[in-house]
Order: sequence, then structure tokens, then C-alpha cells
Amino acid sequence: MDKLKQQVISRFFAPKPKISSNPTPPSNPSSSSPPPPPPISPPNVKTTVSFSPSKRKLLSAHLASSAKRPKTKLSPHTHNPVPPQPNPSLHQKFLQKLLEPSSPPLLEPSESDHKKYTPLEQQVVDLKSKYPDVLLMVEVGYRFRFFGKDAEIAAKVLGIYAHMDRNFLTASVPTFRLNVHVRRLVSAGYKVGVVKQTETAAIKAHGSNRVGPFCRGLSALYTKATLEAAEDVGGKDEGCGAESNYLFCVVEKGLESSGSVSNCGCVDVRVGVVGVEISTGDVFYGEFDDGVMRSGLEAVVLSLAPAELLLGEPLSKQTEKLLLAYAGPASNVRLEHASRDCFKGGGALGEVMSVYEKVAEDNFADNVNQLEEAAEQGNSHCSIQGVMNMPDLALQALALTIRHLSQFGLERIVCLGASFRPLSSSMEMNLSANTLQQLEILKNNSDGSESGSLLKIMNHCLTIYGSRLLRHWVTHPLCDRNMISARLDAVSEISLSMGSYKGSQRIVEIDAEDSDVTIVQPELSCVLSSVLTYLGRSPDIQRGITRIFHRTATPAEFIAVIQTILSAGKQLQRLCIDEEYEDYGGRKVCIVTVQSALLKRLILTASSSNVLGKAAKLLSTLNKEAADKGDLTDLIIISKDQFPEVARARKAVQLAKEKLDNLIALYRRQLGKHNLEFICVSGTTHLIELPIDANVPSNWVKVNSTKKTVRYHPPEVLTALDQLRLANEELIIICRAAWGTFLREFEEYYVEFQAAVQALAALDCLHSLATLSRNKNYVRPNFVDDNEPVQIKIHSGRHPVLETILQDGFVPNDTTLHANREYCQIVTGPNMGGKSCYIRQVALIAMMAQHQLLCLY
Repeated sequence: MDKLKQQVISRFFAPKPKISSNPTPPSNPSSSSPPPPPPISPPNVKTTVSFSPSKRKLLSAHLASSAKRPKTKLSPHTHNPVPPQPNPSLHQKFLQKLLEPSSPPLLEPSESDHKKYTPLEQQVVDLKSKYPDVLLMVEVGYRFRFFGKDAEIAAKVLGIYAHMDRNFLTASVPTFRLNVHVRRLVSAGYKVGVVKQTETAAIKAHGSNRVGPFCRGLSALYTKATLEAAEDVGGKDEGCGAESNYLFCVVEKGLESSGSVSNCGCVDVRVGVVGVEISTGDVFYGEFDDGVMRSGLEAVVLSLAPAELLLGEPLSKQTEKLLLAYAGPASNVRLEHASRDCFKGGGALGEVMSVYEKVAEDNFADNVNQLEEAAEQGNSHCSIQGVMNMPDLALQALALTIRHLSQFGLERIVCLGASFRPLSSSMEMNLSANTLQQLEILKNNSDGSESGSLLKIMNHCLTIYGSRLLRHWVTHPLCDRNMISARLDAVSEISLSMGSYKGSQRIVEIDAEDSDVTIVQPELSCVLSSVLTYLGRSPDIQRGITRIFHRTATPAEFIAVIQTILSAGKQLQRLCIDEEYEDYGGRKVCIVTVQSALLKRLILTASSSNVLGKAAKLLSTLNKEAADKGDLTDLIIISKDQFPEVARARKAVQLAKEKLDNLIALYRRQLGKHNLEFICVSGTTHLIELPIDANVPSNWVKVNSTKKTVRYHPPEVLTALDQLRLANEELIIICRAAWGTFLREFEEYYVEFQAAVQALAALDCLHSLATLSRNKNYVRPNFVDDNEPVQIKIHSGRHPVLETILQDGFVPNDTTLHANREYCQIVTGPNMGGKSCYIRQVALIAMMAQHQLLCLY
């Protein structure tokens, strides 16, 4: 009925058609049926509102073409002509603005551009001219806004709506969703900059910039390689987890007679690389010769899986082609070019040393030798002498990396807290790119995922940092016989303790003449499993301590990381290693819980009393309840004259509060009300509520009212509130500076804490390999002596990956190879008969033997 009524109303208001003066008589006058209606043309739909960018472009083009050929508009219900609009051009402009805004102008104003910018737009123009390659998020009130081309990109990636606002296309997101939107933009391969207000409302009101806009500046830069170490958005659960976020820098020179890299490319080159994991402090460096296929460079790229590439130009065509193929559109790997012309003639070493000296001055070091002493305390940490001994091309790559990280404020990790590892080592094997791909070490060859790879089958780690270390172990098998034996001893001991003894405890009885002493020893596997399960449920402490070193960690994150290290160390101390017990008879008995030397070293490092004591000291300085609430003003517990500026600021706030509260006595005497009190309504504090007929001074400010009462703010209260607000903001600034000083003091403990976390990661890897051997019934391999001929003898070997996929359908195979006897085998058979599977099986078993146990029956 509604639709019929609408038709009647439309027909009533529609203009009647004009009747011709000479109507055509009907062809059959005797017929009583009415004449047939004239043919009705289909309605001409002029506009269709859609928020899809592609549809808006099509519709705008349709509107532009239809404007040249005006047609008679008909009513959609009666199909009668509709009266024309009073101003068709204005209506057309409205439709064009709604459906397809005009292309946003560039943020760099030209000489012919006479548009008048608002103060905010002028700030954006200046920031964009200073940072042209950065996607800017500008804080405006409670939202972050995008302008111009940045708004178009944000609308496409984030799925938000962009519209014209004065001179620019703009889009916005709420401030509390900064972490989510920054991660989405960074994952898409963009370099994101956050522009925040550098002054608060109270400080602005008492400063020289009272009338102008809020001062804004670039507060943070984010890329995929620096996100986890950055402030405000790093260290979240939405991180990449076990995946590495390496920044990989590549430089090269030709091996021709000239030695320079020409534009046409060199067949053979010498490559220098540096890979930095900013969120963990791991640094890989190396220099090697590579052929025309760049197989060596490809192997390094596949093993590191970098998230960002820094290309030191000039590069040959072959090298650039390989790196561009890796950083394809589907990978979202960010790629940036940097010139290294300034490093000709040994300038790279001078630049690196100047950065080291500057960092030493900023950290109040007396001289550079203190960096040497701090580096010697850790395992393979960077030293000045080590940097000076680096190859020339690797040093150039390091200088480019430090220069790149300087714009993010993260170059200190390379100078003070990094663990430098060479790519080529006599202790480890470097697998080629063909080996990694054909043996499916890291990814399968079907869909390129980790499922069905050797790493996926071997990974039973319970922590994220353990998984990252296991990836390095799998891609770099050991070559040193002693290190292989030490790792096999540790895996064997953990594996034997899993269910090898009854119960979860070991009981040792000591018989003496007077009494019996019973010592209860916890089982090794039980303690390790308990510690690793606890660590798996805790934050990523490896990235956590590095964020503390970068001074980007929040108070809650700091307490969680340090508390996790402290709890794990105390649990590992339950394993008594080489401790002596004395019975009542005066005899000493040595109880040894752990036999493996590698396990002893790792457990002692992770449960060091020095580390645990410093962790307890750091936690005693912070208020956990204030950290959970994010309250910096009450975070630091002041003792022994520490942080005197914080104490003075807190006292100033307390005096401002007391001055404000004491004003109530003045108004009690003035109004003659002894029970008068300040009230708080809807967040507005220190209100005086009086009846509606009460007489108050004329200078009192009326805030709100009800039917019976009126609430006022006297001028003295407004002045005191303003002073209290200013004191609170000054306290926040001072407490934030004190928190930064507290984090800076953590640097002297960073090396020890990093060593403890690396020991926990190694324990997780060993426990993972032991779990794999127990679940798959693997056995320990035997290695021949150096004076014996090379040989491989495998009895009932199984393919580790196919065995898991086929469950019970895999048939084991034997392999016997001897350098002096049967030194080769010819494998024949029909297609799809398992020849390549058998060859890969032997290679995988040989690789796994250098990590843990063999997959044999």
C-alpha cells in the first residue's frame, strides 16, 4: 500500500502532459477500450552513490560524458518529465565532489599556487617537504590524519574513507588504534612517520605560542625491520614472532681489471654484506666472491630472510635483478637505495669510528677503551679492534647500515649491544641456495610455506627466541667435531631424562653412622620443561631486553621482562650443579645432577646469581601497580636521594593540591555555610553547589545547573586549577625524563642479561631436539676419527619429512658408503619410484647428525 500511495502522490505533483490542439482520432471509434499508452522509454538513472574508488572513477567519467548530451529527465514512478533543476551546473558540481573528488594537489606548493593554507596545512607542507619519502600520520586532537597522497595510500591499505577537506585529500584514524594501523602500513612495505604534538594545552597556554597552532614534529619512524624495536608500537603480540626482521645491506665491486662495477654488470664480483636484526642485536657480516649466477648471495638472502634491503649503489645488473626478484610485489619486502661514493679512499672506517666515539660520549664513557672492556664480557660482542679488522666491503656495508639506522635513532645497538657473527666460519657450514631449496630446509617447493619443511619437523621449541635460534642451527650445521659431540651429549642427557627414571625426582640416600640424610634432586627434563613452558607463556624477553636497551620499552614491559628472567633463573637454580653436601658424620658427598658440559655452562649462565641480583635490584626501584596503570608520576620509588627532580616535582603538585583544597575554608566563611564542600560532577572537580536562589559574587563562573541547584567555579579555584594542571604536566615531563635515565642505566647490565637470554634460547633448542628424538625414536650417530676414511653407514634410515606425512607408510632404507671400498652408488628405477627421495633422505640424515640424533630404527 505504501508503494501505491507513493505513486499516487508522485502522479499528483508531477506536471500534466500538454494536450495537442489537433488530437488524432482513434482508429476504431466504436471500440470502448482506451487508446494504447505511448511507448515508455527506460528511466535515465543519473547518479549511483558508491564508495568504491574504481566505481567512482567510472561514474565520474560517465557524468562527464553525459553532461555533453543532456536528456529529458523522467520520474522513476510515473515516467513523466521532471522539471529541470534551478541550477544544473551547481548540482553537477555537487555530484562530482561526492562521487569523485578532484585529484589532491601535491604538498609542495608551487609558485603559481595561490591557495591559502591553514596553519595546520602549512605544518604538513613543511613536514612533507622535509620527509618526502615518508608516509606521515599527523596527530590532530584525538585522531591521526593523513594528507594528500598519503591519504590516498592509507585509504587503499587500511580500508578507510578519504575525502576533500579544504586544500587536501584527507583521511583519519583514532589515536588508540595507532599500533594496529602502523603495523598494517609497515607490512605493506611503507615507511611510516608519526607526527605528534610537542606541547600540551597547559604548557601552550603559559608559553609564547598561545595563539598559534600546536607545535608538531616527527616523533618516530617505522619500517618493517625497525618496527619491533620502536617506541609505542613495538613489542606487541601482533609482531612477526619467530620470523626474522633483518635489515640486509649489500655492496659489491667487480673482479675485473678496473675493479669498478659498470652499468652493464660484472660477471664475477666481490660482495660485502651486513645483516642486522635490530630487535635482538644480532649482526651478520661477511665478504665473498660470487659468480654470474650470484648463488652465494642468494644463499645468504634465503637463510636470513630479510624484511628490508639496503642496496649500496652502484650494483651490477645481475645482483640488482636477484634482489629485486626477492623483494617482489608479493613479498612486501621494502627496498631502499643508498650511495657509497663517499666511502672511496677508506672513508667508511672513519665514519664508523666517529659514530662509536659519539655513542661513547653520549653514554658518559671516559674513552673508547671502555667499550672494549664491555664487549669482552659478552660472547662475540663487537669491539673496536674487531671493526677495524673487518673486510673493506663489509665495513662499507656496516657504515651504510649505521647511517640508515641513525634516522631511526637505533644506531646504538650496532655500536654497543650487538653480537657480531661472521657469515663464514670454520665451526659452521654454509649451505648453498640450491641445497636449501632442493632439500626443502626452510620452505617446501609446492606452495613456499614452512609446512612440510625440515625446520617445521624439527621445531619443537616452546619460546619464540628458541625458534629463531633453531633456524640458524638448521641452516648452519656444525663442522667442529668437539662442538658436535658437546651438543649430542646435551641432547642425549635430556632425552634420557624424559621418562627414563620413575617419577620426576631423583632420590639420593647417604648412610652415616649416626643418621641418614636423604637429598631429593629434581629431574633435569622436569625442570627444563617447567621453565620453558613458563617462558613460552611470557613475553619475548630477547626482544624485550633489546627494547630496554633502545629505551623504547614501557614500564609494564620492563617489569614483565625482568621478572621473567628472574623467575626462570630461580627455577634453574634448583638443578644443583657440582654442589657439595656434608652429612652429620663430617663426610662430603658431591651430587652431580647434570653431566653435559654444555648444559652446565648454559644453566649456570641463565641462573647466574649476578644477573638475578641485578634483576631484583632493578625491580625494587619500580612500582608495579603504577606500571600496570601506565602512571609515570608514581612509577619510580625514590630512595637514598635518587631522582631529586622527581621529588621536587611531586612536592610542587602536592602543594598545588593543598592550596586548592584550602580554598574551601574561604568560601565557607564568605557564604556562611560550615558544611560546604567541593564536589565533582562528570569529571569537573572543585565545584561549589548552591541553591538556585543563593546570592554569589558576580565574578563566579557558572558551570552547570539543575532545577534546584547551580554549580560554580570561583576565580580563585580557576587559577588554582590552572596551576595544578601545569604542575601535573611538568611532573609528567620530569618523570618521563627520569624513566629515560633509568633505562639508560640498564646499558651496563645489557651484556649479561643478553647472555642469559641466549642461554635460555639454546636450552630451548636442545630440549626441542631431545623431544624430537624421543617422539621419533631416533638414535645417536657415531662419528669416525680423523685418521679413519670417510664413510656413511645408515641402517633402516627414514626420510624425516615424508615419514611424518605418510605416518606408517614409509619403508626404511639402508645406505653404505666407504671412501676405500664402496664409494658410490648407482640408483636406478622407474619414474616416481623414490630415487630422488632416497638421495634427499641421505643428505637430510647427514645434516641432522650434526645437530642431534639420527632418524634410524
